Amino acid sequence: MPSGSETTAEAVPGPAQGPGADGPAADGGPAATGASDAAGRRPGRLRRLAALVRRETPRTVLAILAGLALGLAFPPYDLWPLSFVAVAAFSLLTRGRTARQAAWTGLAFGWPFFFLLLKWLHVVGWDAVVGLSFAEAVFVALMGAGLAMTSRLKVWPLWAACLWVAQEWARDRVPFGGFPWGRLAFAHTGTPFTPLAALGGAPLVTFAVALVGTLVAAVVATLWGLRKKTEGGGTRLRRAVPALEAFGLAAALTVAGYAVPVPTKATDHLNIAVVQGNVQQPGMDFLGRPMQILDNHASATEKLAADVKAGRAKKPDLVIWPENSSDLDPFQYPEAKARIDEAVRAIGVPVLVGALVDHPTKPGYVFNEGIVWDPKTGPGAEYTKQHPVPFGEYVPFRDQLSKVITRLQRVPRDFYPGDHTGVLDMAGAKLGDVICFEVAYDEIVHDTVNAGARALIVQTNNATYGRTGQPEQQLAMSRLRAVEHGRAVVTAATSGISAVVAPDGEVTHRIPEFTRGVVSASLPLREEKTVADRVGASPEWVIAMVGLLSCAAAFVLGRRGRTKDEKGQQ
Repeated sequence: MPSGSETTAEAVPGPAQGPGADGPAADGGPAATGASDAAGRRPGRLRRLAALVRRETPRTVLAILAGLALGLAFPPYDLWPLSFVAVAAFSLLTRGRTARQAAWTGLAFGWPFFFLLLKWLHVVGWDAVVGLSFAEAVFVALMGAGLAMTSRLKVWPLWAACLWVAQEWARDRVPFGGFPWGRLAFAHTGTPFTPLAALGGAPLVTFAVALVGTLVAAVVATLWGLRKKTEGGGTRLRRAVPALEAFGLAAALTVAGYAVPVPTKATDHLNIAVVQGNVQQPGMDFLGRPMQILDNHASATEKLAADVKAGRAKKPDLVIWPENSSDLDPFQYPEAKARIDEAVRAIGVPVLVGALVDHPTKPGYVFNEGIVWDPKTGPGAEYTKQHPVPFGEYVPFRDQLSKVITRLQRVPRDFYPGDHTGVLDMAGAKLGDVICFEVAYDEIVHDTVNAGARALIVQTNNATYGRTGQPEQQLAMSRLRAVEHGRAVVTAATSGISAVVAPDGEVTHRIPEFTRGVVSASLPLREEKTVADRVGASPEWVIAMVGLLSCAAAFVLGRRGRTKDEKGQQ
């Protein structure tokens, strides 16, 4: 791996020196003071600002383009090779810069990236897209400062890749429980890097992708340095060796995933049917009239029952409805409970129903639940979503913020978080329920599998963000989780995309968006755990800590270097 001494970053030009700079007067007399400003001998604040803008504009434009390129690497565009281009470009743009300059470059890179990635939030408001994108870009700005600091160290591509993981580690946790969207791993759910998830989860995939990107940057930096004449008789070929080493390592990492076994052998199978009942319309007002969504899912289930009775379809062992498939609390509205009972009895097998249920002791709070509904005994075991979405399912600082942001009043009640994993006994099999955005959080899925889930079910309601690219992004996460945990993943959505993902990440069944339909599949059940299941979050913590320690080392070495320079000048 190339060291920091093998290529020298170009110095950033400072304010122009010459007649307008501080220094002796043109006639050789003492430096002028006071009136020299009026004479133009010292640049004014506006001139310095103009010089700064001229100097930083090209780099800022390149950072913006690199950020947009990274956004195109993710679904629904899926141009995943662009992730290497973006990471390499960001590494080069921050290399050799000061921490403050690189932080600005990081903001210019991160803000457009998240804006493009999260533009599906425009159904809530473009101000939400701008605000959330900026908040997430702050983490990238901090990473940019770290990249600049560590770019002076030996084997700097390694530290840079660790900093990518550190940035995601922080963003996944703060504020309000974090927001994991935009992890490099989520752009690689069907690429040569995907199998690495079985070893170290999403963090290892991010690390490998980032390392390849930074190695590409090292190749470019080394080759760029070859244009300069050498001193001491070094040949260009010898100086090109680090570039060859970096290229070889990047190529090896790219194909390394093919050597990782992805176990898929099942110990048993479960016949399932996933019902996508559809909604009246996409957007914030997808609910329509009360009980419409519930009736859509009940009617589709009853049609399936009729097909089974007529021999046109195989009877499933379990029927899966999505999140919010009952738009009324079945425990508070007898008509909702009766409608669910009718559909469940018609099909004659357990149905996993998604519903919002009033909190029994805290008025104003609701549970977002998956409920196992038996055709004979009715509602039974349930799972409550553990990670409600801030500002979507609950409002932090409601009393204060709702007076300023009136739109928050459209979230009239706060979701109350659950306190246990979603492992439920369904049709004699232990399956793990994960609700909507929870699929993006490593620890929730990991805990569910380690608690005994033999397959995973993701109940989701993407109707608000239909035809915006968000459903494709969420399905990509399900694909990565399948490989990471060696489990089949069923995604059940009210309006799409409902799908069945095999343990190797392949989508075997799929219902398009805004289509009422039922998909029947034989779901493989597995008990064997992957390496990622066993090591848990350890790889992420280790890699992130290495990244942060590399910044500390760069800071200490930088101070020592400045101290030596000061002593040498005395």
